[in-house]
Amino acid sequence: MIKNSYKGVAGNLLFALNIFILVLVIAGDNLVIPVWLQPVGRLHPMILHFPIVLLILAMLMEFFRFRSAFANEKLYDEFTTVLLLSGALLAAITAIMGLFLAREPGYDSNSVQYHKWFGVSIVLISSAIYWVRNASWYKPRIAQSGAFATVCFLMIAGHYGANITHGDNFVLGPVMKNSRQLVPIDQALVYRDVVQPIFETKCISCHNPDKLKGGLMLIDEKSILKGGKSGKLFLPGQPQVSLLLQRIHLPEEEKKHMPPSGKPQLTAAEMNVLYQWIKANADFKKKVTDLPATDSLRIASAIFLKPAQASEEQYDFGAADEKEINKLNNNYRVIYALANGSPALAVNIYNKSTYNTKVLDELNGIKKQVVSIDLNKMPVMDGDLKTIAKFENLRTLNLNFSDITGNTLKDLSSLKYLRSISLAGTKLSAQALDQLKSLKNLKEIVLWDTGLTPQELQAFQNSNKKLSLIEGFKADNKPMKLIPPQVKNTVFVFSKPVQLLVTNPIKGVDIRYTTDGKDPDSIKSALYKPGIMITDNTTFKAKAYKTGWYGSDVVSYTFYKNTFAPDSISLIKPVNERYQADGAKTLTDGELGGMNFGNNKWLGTQTDMELMLYFKNPVKPHTLTLNCLKMIGSQIFLPTEVEVWGGTDMQHLKAIGSLTTAPQKKGDPDILQPLVCKLHETGPITCIKFVAKPIYKLPGWHPAKGKPSWVFVDEVFVN
Repeated sequence: MIKNSYKGVAGNLLFALNIFILVLVIAGDNLVIPVWLQPVGRLHPMILHFPIVLLILAMLMEFFRFRSAFANEKLYDEFTTVLLLSGALLAAITAIMGLFLAREPGYDSNSVQYHKWFGVSIVLISSAIYWVRNASWYKPRIAQSGAFATVCFLMIAGHYGANITHGDNFVLGPVMKNSRQLVPIDQALVYRDVVQPIFETKCISCHNPDKLKGGLMLIDEKSILKGGKSGKLFLPGQPQVSLLLQRIHLPEEEKKHMPPSGKPQLTAAEMNVLYQWIKANADFKKKVTDLPATDSLRIASAIFLKPAQASEEQYDFGAADEKEINKLNNNYRVIYALANGSPALAVNIYNKSTYNTKVLDELNGIKKQVVSIDLNKMPVMDGDLKTIAKFENLRTLNLNFSDITGNTLKDLSSLKYLRSISLAGTKLSAQALDQLKSLKNLKEIVLWDTGLTPQELQAFQNSNKKLSLIEGFKADNKPMKLIPPQVKNTVFVFSKPVQLLVTNPIKGVDIRYTTDGKDPDSIKSALYKPGIMITDNTTFKAKAYKTGWYGSDVVSYTFYKNTFAPDSISLIKPVNERYQADGAKTLTDGELGGMNFGNNKWLGTQTDMELMLYFKNPVKPHTLTLNCLKMIGSQIFLPTEVEVWGGTDMQHLKAIGSLTTAPQKKGDPDILQPLVCKLHETGPITCIKFVAKPIYKLPGWHPAKGKPSWVFVDEVFVN
């Protein structure tokens, strides 16, 4: 009989919650959590502290319950009962929320599993203690053992929970390793000693093997270059298209801002290091001292390293107001101190589309403190040099690949401290060299790729022997790497031939390409020229070359032909409700899903994906292509088999094609893979049915062994 007291109601609720937890645990992935319940799961970290406190206090009182001083105290017993019941109820609710949260992508690690099982065990043990604590056989030793076990399980579950939330070994980290010591600049590597510590302190708590938020890990070179569900973190050498930089520069209140609001934020100096590192091709092995002394990445890195023994330059101006510096930092400009405790500031401006002289004028309040300005690849004009000349303490100026002609370089003659100016990639005349003579205190000039002849450069060097003149296609005597070609096409699914549009920001490069799947080389591969037409399914790979430079990285783009667009399409059986996007028409909307399977552009299922395509007018197709995703680590495999039927209506279908994929392996890369199924139907058809089958039981080497794989498809093409 159900009791009417509040304890009776609470006890029955506790029993029901225990049963629900067991159902969730036993059902595993076979039980689908509705989308509307997912926000409930995200409350898990918010309320878990309540049951921890209540249960620890209850178990402490339960441990001493049978002592003579407390054994006959009714108030002591009743208070312990209330604490235990409240703690067990809240623990059960917290566990259910956690089980909901664990269904989301990125919670597949061992720490999550340990945290889950210890959490569920806490609920079961504390509930059992509540139910049996008044039984005749419940003796002091049993009470003390149960209380001790509950507290131990709470500590272990809390340890794994901290690992998930704050990174590996969060609890014991401070006593197990010393804090990071500053590395001398002459021993430091850019990634290991500058970039990696930024990731460790600001990013890894959410992007580690135990908490794979967004499918992204930032623990090593391989995982960083791999990126996450939203795609690559960055393209080496192209900070302007870096997802990483976009996210860290979003307003803190934005949902996609990283790190999330409430966690330690990146400083301006840290953001600048990441920008400069990506801009310098994100090298994981380069030493800081391999970079030229005036290189922006070296200057930015020096802030985080032990300075050289040589005395630092002394400045005759005070520090700028910190609030004003923070106000001036934004998504197109970074301002940071040149060294810890130094009043000198460096400015990097890096968004070409937002640049104008106002960007410089806005710095008027800190112009005395600015000693370095980087305007690389900005559309700086000759007239802007008068504005730059107002920065009276400027030491270093980077005007590489700007639009200046050199005719107004004398406007900088008032900068009595200017020691280094970079003019690489600008088109200078011999007359511009004469204007450089007015810059009396220059120590270094970068003049490679300016259009000046070797004779002109040699004559200038002969008349300015104290100057260090960098005149080759090199930085620190090493060839530079070209920026990859950029495909400007906006549509990659077509029914009529489209023109291929390819550019490169570096003038005079050769763009070599292939369409056979092989990487292009500088000799045998075709040379890109405007006017090339794409007429069929084509994977276009391109690489930039120029004498005196390293060739760029290879870029790859796939174009899809779709000759016969169906008039309608329908699902024969539903896909997973988390990955149903816009239903069946998702596969014919011409929008490719990219590498982010959670962007509402993919259909995903762990069962056979079955669809029907209907055509008002009969068609005679030769191929059916499914564009699929493969991400082995996320349990997404290519369909193991594709079957295609065709006919004049649904009642008269016959097999017209099939495709079996090769076995997929543990180390396979994450890719977008078009699966082309050849069709052998000879007569016109108005209906096509296709079935894409998952792997029904994953192999033993996969963490989800024995479970079915996911199949993800974003488009279907009929030709």
